[in-house]
Amino acid sequence: MALTALELPADDWLGWLDERGNGQLQAARQAIADLLTRGPGDPAILQSWNDAGIALRNAGAVAGLLSSVHPQSAVIDRAEELELEVRRYSTDLYLDPDVYQALRSLPTDQLDAGAQRLLEKSLKDFRRSGVDRDPEVREQVRALERQLNEVGQAFSRNIRDGKRETRVPVAALDGLPDDYVDAHPADAEGQVTITTEYPDVLPFLTFCADPAARRVVAHTFFNLAWPENDAVLADLLRVRHELATLLGYAGWPDYDAEMMMIRSSDVIPGFVERITDAAGPAGRGEIDILAARAADDGEPVIDVSNWRYYHELIKREQYGVDAQEVRRYFDFVKVHDGLLEITGRLFGLRFTEVDDDVARTWHPDVTTYDVAFSDDSQPLGRIHLDLHPRDRKYNHAAQFELVAGVRDRQLPEGVLVCNFPNGLMDHRDVVTLFHEFGHLIHHVLGGRQQWARFSGVATEWDFVEAPSQLLEEWAWNAEVLQLFATDAEGVPIPDELVRKMRAADEFGKGFLARTQMFYAALSYEFHRDRPADPTALMLELYDRYSLIRPLPDTHFYAGFGHLEGYSSGYYTYMWSLVIAKDLFSAFDPDDLLATEVARRYRDRVLVPGGSADAADLITDFLGRGYTTEAFEAWLNS
Repeated sequence: MALTALELPADDWLGWLDERGNGQLQAARQAIADLLTRGPGDPAILQSWNDAGIALRNAGAVAGLLSSVHPQSAVIDRAEELELEVRRYSTDLYLDPDVYQALRSLPTDQLDAGAQRLLEKSLKDFRRSGVDRDPEVREQVRALERQLNEVGQAFSRNIRDGKRETRVPVAALDGLPDDYVDAHPADAEGQVTITTEYPDVLPFLTFCADPAARRVVAHTFFNLAWPENDAVLADLLRVRHELATLLGYAGWPDYDAEMMMIRSSDVIPGFVERITDAAGPAGRGEIDILAARAADDGEPVIDVSNWRYYHELIKREQYGVDAQEVRRYFDFVKVHDGLLEITGRLFGLRFTEVDDDVARTWHPDVTTYDVAFSDDSQPLGRIHLDLHPRDRKYNHAAQFELVAGVRDRQLPEGVLVCNFPNGLMDHRDVVTLFHEFGHLIHHVLGGRQQWARFSGVATEWDFVEAPSQLLEEWAWNAEVLQLFATDAEGVPIPDELVRKMRAADEFGKGFLARTQMFYAALSYEFHRDRPADPTALMLELYDRYSLIRPLPDTHFYAGFGHLEGYSSGYYTYMWSLVIAKDLFSAFDPDDLLATEVARRYRDRVLVPGGSADAADLITDFLGRGYTTEAFEAWLNS
């Protein structure tokens, strides 16, 4: 019997959330109760464990999604409560010695390779949770885990709900795109309001020619969630450290890195320094060019308020690329449809739009598609695209899980949550859309695993970004873009313009790599040192790694949401990029619409999900282990 997608409610979302969330949480408890009735060594123990994993992941997924996207405050509040309930039960579960001993009783020589992998990973998760410690330590772990869940949620909530506004003279909109100006009418005092939401602040900092207005808007933006998150972050870092040391690790970075490709946190500083050194010459040269151009306008320092503006100016003046000229080729609807066409062709997929009265999502902006292989009528999964900003919605870009796919049990469902304008898009938004869609494809294609533990984007965290970074390459190819990038008269974007765009994009890769290393160092050193004065350490790391200066009296770290998600491991973004560049070396850059390599990549890297180590998936696809050669060649070109 064919599997069907999850049925969403017609109207009573609060009731449905309780039914789905509490129901799945209760199903997890029942599965564990069944597991504990089994005799030692009974193979059914592992199936009961999988049943519990499916249900627990289902409950957590719906809570995490709705707390981030639902427009009703009551649903958001209940979803946040449910998130904590799921995490608390998960903590209790992994501290349960009876469940641990039941799993340990399984004879590994009677399990197939997939089951052995599940058992090995699960037992390690139990040990990392402290299940083999004495009862007093287990209770301390339980208390710390609950604190960590609450504090982490508070840190993210302060960023999500902390939207701020800056009023600037209407004249500051000179140079901004017409549709942006139309969306920001002046008030009776001749002022316009710029919020800290990405579709507001990033175009403003890119195109506004008024340095004073840029500085005041940037000052607001880089104080998002400050000072509210100062105390919260201190608690977050403290509790993580206490938990890690209680479990026998030197600190949180050591605990965090153990399950990554990198394995040891000791490798992180060396990786950060290596990329910093490699990007240094190009980055300093680029900053000198920006600073020289800024000096012509009386702004000799490149800082967070003006680098986007002068970066854009250099692209226009020295590379012949005007972002406003470029954006007229990127109508949101065409980009949206083109992305589905291109990924469908590459990976052999068919996207079928689901009527609103069937999909019944949480907001009218959301579009829904069923996904299948082009040559197969059986559904692979369902995707939901929630791509425009609104109040209290998650204000970055990410792929959320709604349902984890499990073979013969449930179809994978994923949600793309972004904040793009509903009109003309900047090309950087197009690149972001391709990137995030890479996560969504990975979730669906990897969603046919027997074991929920390995479903979808379930690889090591420092590999997760590589498939998405790889898909960005298609957003820079003229042949690909011309399938959907047309102006109002239907004229495709010219080859020469795309060539110039690519050349212009290459300018800045050095200083932007250094910026990424600033983020990575901040993520790592905040967790390693737990600074009493986070602003002082942030400024020290700016001096050491970033070539772009901060504004006085700003506190970037307070709004840096990745300190909750990536914790000490933001290095993973650049680590993944190294791998992505190596993966891309297998493709023909002159024929990116060819399907042979794309299908092999689909089957060997995406479809397996987390059923094998990332290094083994890479080797299976490339025919060799991954190297840094392609990345270094790109960085130094």
